[in-house]
Amino acid sequence: MDAPQGPRTGSWLLPLLKLRIWVAEFAHHNETQTTLFWAGIIGFLGGASSVVFRQLTDGLLWLFTHRHGGHVEAFTQLPSWQRLLIPTVGGFLAGSTILLGARLNRKKSSTDYMEAIVLGQGEIPARSSFVKIISAAFSISSGGSIGREGPLVQLSAVLSSLVGRRLKFSTTQLRLLVACGAAGGIASAYNAPIGGALFVAEIILGTLAMESFGPLVFASVVATLTVRQFLGSDPLYEIAMPVVRLTSNWEIIPHLLLGVVSGLAAPWFLRGLRASERLFAATHLPPPARLALGGLIVGALAVWYPQVCGNGYSVINQLLHAENLLWPTVLAVLVFKLLATAATFGSGAVGGVFTPTLFAGASLGYLYGVVVRIVWPGSPPVAEVFILVGMGAFLAGTTHAPIMAIIMLFEMTLDYNIILPLMLACVVAHYTANAIEPASIYSESLKRKGAAFMRQQLTGLRVADLMKKNPVTVPEISPFNQIAESFLTNRFNYLYVVGDGRKFKGAISLHDVKNYLNEPELASIVIARDIVRDEFPTVSLDESLSDALGVFSRHDGERLPVTTNFEDRTLVGSISKTDVLLALSEQSKPLSSTHEAAVQGEAVEVHGEA
Repeated sequence: MDAPQGPRTGSWLLPLLKLRIWVAEFAHHNETQTTLFWAGIIGFLGGASSVVFRQLTDGLLWLFTHRHGGHVEAFTQLPSWQRLLIPTVGGFLAGSTILLGARLNRKKSSTDYMEAIVLGQGEIPARSSFVKIISAAFSISSGGSIGREGPLVQLSAVLSSLVGRRLKFSTTQLRLLVACGAAGGIASAYNAPIGGALFVAEIILGTLAMESFGPLVFASVVATLTVRQFLGSDPLYEIAMPVVRLTSNWEIIPHLLLGVVSGLAAPWFLRGLRASERLFAATHLPPPARLALGGLIVGALAVWYPQVCGNGYSVINQLLHAENLLWPTVLAVLVFKLLATAATFGSGAVGGVFTPTLFAGASLGYLYGVVVRIVWPGSPPVAEVFILVGMGAFLAGTTHAPIMAIIMLFEMTLDYNIILPLMLACVVAHYTANAIEPASIYSESLKRKGAAFMRQQLTGLRVADLMKKNPVTVPEISPFNQIAESFLTNRFNYLYVVGDGRKFKGAISLHDVKNYLNEPELASIVIARDIVRDEFPTVSLDESLSDALGVFSRHDGERLPVTTNFEDRTLVGSISKTDVLLALSEQSKPLSSTHEAAVQGEAVEVHGEA
């Protein structure tokens, strides 16, 4: 068959194609770079949305209290009747928002970003998510014993899901993009970029494979830089004293025992949340009444101790700055705060449990330090170290993520001197708590038996499950100018060549056309059949991902053509190396204790974090 007599190669095509080849050779562009680029965009959106949400909650706090500053400062200045009323009204508004959102959006779909990453397709419904975020703003601003990190992560994750769906990312890449959003949300909440990346990698993904961990780090760093640009770069918690050091190696012993104490206490914290949820569920009240009841309980406790309002951040700083707080007061505030947290979460309020967990650990560490300083012979250890170590150990015991707890506490304090006791206490707390209660605070977010079901699905994945249909192709009789235009309008470095019935004939490399750029006369008569690589590697629909990865190891491209089988060779799609690597990393990761507990059905649902 003769080649069609198309137009001569345009004078503008060859210079543009030369530039395209130069960019490809200079930049070595691949899908990993594209993923990192969009991870950075997601990090910026996560950081910017964090700043906006903080401004929103600060504005609502002023509307509720007509006071500036933190929750404890504002509620301390209020009369008793306002301390009682404001959380109740805030709970009612939060519940009404959820009820109104449910009536406007009849479609039942999960807004859980953890489920979207681990079990779902990476799709998070935007309307339902924003309803929950507004509800969280009412609960947080009215003094609910709840953290704002929950809605911050949800907001960042839903924005990343919207971006990925708009760009038509593959399922594996969309899930990774949502994970980057979650990492950026955590990093922006705590000024902790490493901790944000490790939170998602250790708790949600369960893997530190660079295919996923690299983008998480990139998103976390950009999110942190964005927040620091607006809110400053000071550490979240600072100690008002000289450098903290262990004066003796023997001082490591009480920190080890603090890990045991935290590990013993953490499961009861989780069980208290479960019990509160069961009690509130038994009331069968509608959301407005149920959340108003939770707010009423918080308000009643705030009449005696306004320190129960908010996430506990200001009280932790009081402890760290050695302000005049007697241990009976700290003990009473701790008990009341635990009751307030249980009431807030049990009622169904949307928000985070991360910062209240840090508060419980700080108070426990303070009280433990009081006892140690009484019984310790000689010069007593520094009390503030026990507060910081208690925060990390209690966090490790509730999340079952000791590495994340260690790094996050270090980033929130920027004090390297606490690392040795912190590492030991976190690991001991993790093992102690895990022996008592395998479920972590995030287990229900992965749904009962859901993690095991997802593992079964991943194990059975084939090439057909990950391929993209209708790849860019050119007929084997295509003239050079059509080949050039296809390379200019697509970012791929290989162009697939097909014959009759879409039979795969091979591929043309972007670098294969270099020889014709300086010879326009020759280029005008060349067709695809003349420069195609006949022996181009392919994979078939039914091949396993491991087999596909083996083919990628012998091929320098980012994509491979997918054919029906090796005999028929009808081109049906293409598969990305990035998608294969991400899917295989999900297959190979061991089930963490979080996932195992979800399989066993031993889980606690924490609203907003889930």
